[in-house]
Amino acid sequence: MTAAVSEAPLHIALPACDKGIGSVILKPDAADLIDGVSVQPISIWPDDRGYFLEVVRMGKGGVTEFPSQSTQVSAALSYPGTIKAFHIHKHQTDYWAPVAGMLQVALVDLRAGSRTHGVRNTFYVGKLRPWQLLIPPGVAHGYKVIGTEPAMLVYVTNRFYNPDDEGRIGYNDPGINYDWETQHK
Repeated sequence: MTAAVSEAPLHIALPACDKGIGSVILKPDAADLIDGVSVQPISIWPDDRGYFLEVVRMGKGGVTEFPSQSTQVSAALSYPGTIKAFHIHKHQTDYWAPVAGMLQVALVDLRAGSRTHGVRNTFYVGKLRPWQLLIPPGVAHGYKVIGTEPAMLVYVTNRFYNPDDEGRIGYNDPGINYDWETQHK
């Protein structure tokens, strides 16, 4: 997994999606992944004291091309039922590692001209499916904490926080039309 740093103008276009959650991604190499999104399992080493997991090694894996002079590591703790959606970046690439609890992650490709424009992906990730997600610029992203425990998301970005690079779209945007309700499947 690599993250390209691009200064080319990014053209964003909201889709007109039917209500739903898009493709549920069940394996890291799923054919339905949005272009540029990458998934990598997190290795966990449990023992009788607890467990250890490695979030990232700079210069390796999904953050290979993240520049050391502008990479930022952050964490967010969210309570059960919380929805944080949608965010979108013109230049920033995100690398998400949920390290506690469970998240329903929603992605939607808003890059005009992308082969996967308008495609939505849903991931159920966290302690039961420890995956890292690489989210490129132009892919709107958000999550809902599912289950009864708070969730902790550690995320690495290839750029320092810049409010001019971050866009916000309502979790209930009618173009994205993402269904945050329990699916009862």
